[in-house]
Amino acid sequence: MKELADLREEIGRIDGVDRALSDARELLELFADDESASAEVDRSLAQAGATLDELEMAANFDGEFDAHGAIVSIFAGAGGVDAADWTQMLLRMYLRWADQKGFATSVVDESPAEEAGLKSVTFFVRGRNAYGMLESERGVHRLVRLSPFDAAHRRHTSFAAVDVIPEIEADEDVGVEIRPDDLRIETFKSGGAGGQYVNKTESAVRIIHEPSGIIVASQQERSQAQNRDVAMNILRAKLAQRAIEERNAKLSELRGERQANEWGSQIRSYVLQPYQLVKDHRTNVETGNAQGVLDGDIDTFIWPYLQSRRTLATT
Repeated sequence: MKELADLREEIGRIDGVDRALSDARELLELFADDESASAEVDRSLAQAGATLDELEMAANFDGEFDAHGAIVSIFAGAGGVDAADWTQMLLRMYLRWADQKGFATSVVDESPAEEAGLKSVTFFVRGRNAYGMLESERGVHRLVRLSPFDAAHRRHTSFAAVDVIPEIEADEDVGVEIRPDDLRIETFKSGGAGGQYVNKTESAVRIIHEPSGIIVASQQERSQAQNRDVAMNILRAKLAQRAIEERNAKLSELRGERQANEWGSQIRSYVLQPYQLVKDHRTNVETGNAQGVLDGDIDTFIWPYLQSRRTLATT
């Protein structure tokens, strides 16, 4: 039923573009010399073009988990308090982007830094093709700016690492077995939102998967049982992603390919001083509208990355 609903929505958008183009053609034929009619046609064409771009982007999502929701984690890297602040800025950027897409978001775990910002944060982005789009954001993001935390107002460089994995449904078979004996479950008091009830009870849950060393946590739900379910969901997704990466690494080794270390590579730079420029180092796409990007306009980089990925997949 979900697939049927998605297909109906996609067909509806295509029909909408067709109607917009037909209406624009008729309007031009009837009122060719009317400036207001021409302006209306321009608006219709711009909207139809944007919809076509989105449909073309969606055609790239043919991966195993592309249509799934995404679990995004951001970790402060080198740069001290500036890196923690940068982590919070990236969280805001992705939440704004998701809101513009009409996606639902939910922060499940965050670790505040001592002075400002966040040491780390994990959140869900739920919507069609959310993972397919956000997968392009995995890697190290670099910020250059005049530090608001430096009394001398010197220029600082800070880093944050973004990890993105697909959300896996509880009833979805992904070939991952989690044995209860392999888990160490800890509870602690939540430091997040939720009022006195949350902070006075050990509702937050941390799960350590001992064979892999993966640690996941959830602290935003009201009950311990809910947080445990969320943490288990994240753990299943991380284990599934690890299995996929190990499989791909073995295939690449057999082919003699050299693997890039995404976590150690810098995928994008955000320069706010002495000039404004955001550049993606994988596609060489850049824009001077740094504030627009930080306000959620990251499709500028997602779309070219998807095109390049698809080109590589077909060669």
